[in-house]
Amino acid sequence: MVELFKTGAYLVNGKLVPDDENCAGALSSMGVACTREDASKNTIAYGIMQAHNTSGNPDKLKIKFDCMASHDITYVGIIQTARASGMEKFPIPYVLTNCHNSLCAVGGTINEDDHMFGLSAAKKYGGIYVPAHQAVIHQFMREMMSGCGKMILGSDSHTRYGALGTMAIGEGGGELAKQLLCQTYDVDRPEVIGIYLTGKPESYVGPQDVALAIIGAVFENGYVKNKVMEFIGDGIENLGVEYRNGIDVMTTETTCLSSVWRTDDKVKEYYAAHGRENDYKKLEPGSVTYYDGIVYVDLSTIKPMIAMPFHPSNVYTIDELNANLEDILDEVEKKAAKQIKGENIHFSLKDKIKNGRLYCDQGVIAGCAGGTFDNICDAADIINGHSIGDDDFAMSVYPSSQPTFMSLVENGSIFKLMQAGVTVRSAFCGPCFGAGDVPSNNGFSIRHSTRNFPNREGSKPGNGQIASVALMDARSIAATAVNKGYLTPANEIDVNFTKPKYFFNKSVYDNRVYNGFGKADPSVELKLGPNITDWPEMSALTPNLVLKVVSLITDPVTTTDELIPSGETSSYRSNPLGLAEFTLSRKDPAYVGRAKEVQKAEKARLAGNCMGEVLPELKDVMHTIKEKFEVSKENTGVGSTIYAVKPGDGSAREQAASCQKVLGGWANIAKEYATKRYRSNLINWGMLPFLFEEDNLPFENGDYIFIPDVAEGIKSKAAEFKAYVVKNGEMTPFTLKMAPLTDDERQIILDGCLINYNRNKR
Repeated sequence: MVELFKTGAYLVNGKLVPDDENCAGALSSMGVACTREDASKNTIAYGIMQAHNTSGNPDKLKIKFDCMASHDITYVGIIQTARASGMEKFPIPYVLTNCHNSLCAVGGTINEDDHMFGLSAAKKYGGIYVPAHQAVIHQFMREMMSGCGKMILGSDSHTRYGALGTMAIGEGGGELAKQLLCQTYDVDRPEVIGIYLTGKPESYVGPQDVALAIIGAVFENGYVKNKVMEFIGDGIENLGVEYRNGIDVMTTETTCLSSVWRTDDKVKEYYAAHGRENDYKKLEPGSVTYYDGIVYVDLSTIKPMIAMPFHPSNVYTIDELNANLEDILDEVEKKAAKQIKGENIHFSLKDKIKNGRLYCDQGVIAGCAGGTFDNICDAADIINGHSIGDDDFAMSVYPSSQPTFMSLVENGSIFKLMQAGVTVRSAFCGPCFGAGDVPSNNGFSIRHSTRNFPNREGSKPGNGQIASVALMDARSIAATAVNKGYLTPANEIDVNFTKPKYFFNKSVYDNRVYNGFGKADPSVELKLGPNITDWPEMSALTPNLVLKVVSLITDPVTTTDELIPSGETSSYRSNPLGLAEFTLSRKDPAYVGRAKEVQKAEKARLAGNCMGEVLPELKDVMHTIKEKFEVSKENTGVGSTIYAVKPGDGSAREQAASCQKVLGGWANIAKEYATKRYRSNLINWGMLPFLFEEDNLPFENGDYIFIPDVAEGIKSKAAEFKAYVVKNGEMTPFTLKMAPLTDDERQIILDGCLINYNRNKR
């Protein structure tokens, strides 16, 4: 179904040649004399990245993007950061969508206050403002802002428009603030992995099935981590553009950096249908192209898939699950027990077995992955003439934009769904992150959305709640709905897919979207609701550091949802201190209190007072350190740190780092970082991204760590830092490592954060 090449490979006029011991002979017989280095420059990705690279060095990229996008969880903080750093107007088109906190259901006025801030900011600085319920962020960008050969940066991890010939990257807010300040996105030239698609999928197999099959093959082994996935192969021509979009958006769950696809006449027709013919151009690899790896996908062998809790890579075919139900559910429960902690939490899926089959409580088709026109049309055809029943099972569908919704109304798909008992709602990302359609306690939801991390669906383990999500394609969700909630793959339903034509109607955007790019009006006052506050002052890095370990997480992977929960907490993301109260609340509820205790000492130091008076345990720690080192409150800062094995999988939200920072965090220690974007978030908030790659930790939760000459180490580009565990009057040495930093990143850390860095530059 999916095969990973053990080596790189050449693509010679569409034919793959593995880079193995037979490679030279094969290339020679084909008349190829191109070197690997030259051939690697013939990827689509290389051409696009170099066209946006301002460094002059093809291996050290400094990228300037064509446009950017943020939603209402992130844009307030980004604009506040850029304002504090000296921004006067948006230098490139910046789209502010309102698809995450659109319900305005939590915290009184604070969500709509954010929206009004966004509109006023679009007017003041020259932005594009998409009101609530008009479109989810990625559908608007596909419809209105993508373009072949463009690069787009978004403050949402699922910023992916590769199927439209656009290289898009999801990053934390600091990277968007840099673009608003006319700075660059700095990254080493990434490797490019060819995703070779061949064959044609069965009619009942949808884009989520293909995506899950790929994710299952590449996530755990890191095959495409921080690399670019370039889709090639003869199978592409057998996929519609919306189908390709559905696969492409899920590439985020592989932890790749970005994606891009070969373009063809179908993409040309997509742009023409959206009134943007000039944004199309043909993109394809060169006649001889080298890829650093190959994921070979035979589309004809893909079957209806399901990703069980609690990760998109936990995949099975639905047939396999149904045939081995108790064994697989037992396996899933055992995996879950390692992720879910709490004395009053009991997670079980085997109790969902009814009459020998798996019963689902809820089905949802939504967002950038599920809510596309083709998905909903096919789901409507499957459900047409049936009833979803009047028992526990319920189903909701969220079209991804108002133009999509309008076309679905016109062709009758919405009528088919509603008549069967399906609830149809406006464009909204809430079901994807726990702000809508939260299941009941112990509920099991099947969703064509992007993620199924623990508690991301909205349950609160601290309150004794647990629910779970499995990811599936819209077609199999519809088939399950026909069977009143009993898990059913789409191939078991007899259906004639009508495949109606899509007609894009731009009038709703003309009538509602504020397009102010190039029309900045400095006289406009920002509308600041009571929850919108400035970032607190952050101090520069001191020569030495004393860090207290205030959380130690040994799970194999820690998601950003676990670092700062999604759901209703997102309503407080315009208030840095208010949001920080939720940090690690579902993973380590004691973290906030511990971090604040340490922060009291640092505040005392900055005020010139005695740190030991507010944190008595620090007296013995400092006494032990002073026996060997010359430290004082002038040259030694005090802060907190967390250890996690592999933090940062999932969302791009910078608050996973900034919340630690405003609570006095000064570093993370990890065996590895799950994504580049989380590491970048740490750096942009002045936090040290340390590595400790060994299994046996020299410290425990609650221990103090002393790092002498840390600032000098950053200045001198040190790869290793001598550190000491300070405990019971003794200092035990160990070594922390740090992957290379750019010159700007080093200065950001030294200055204390990106805001300070830009203030100092001014």
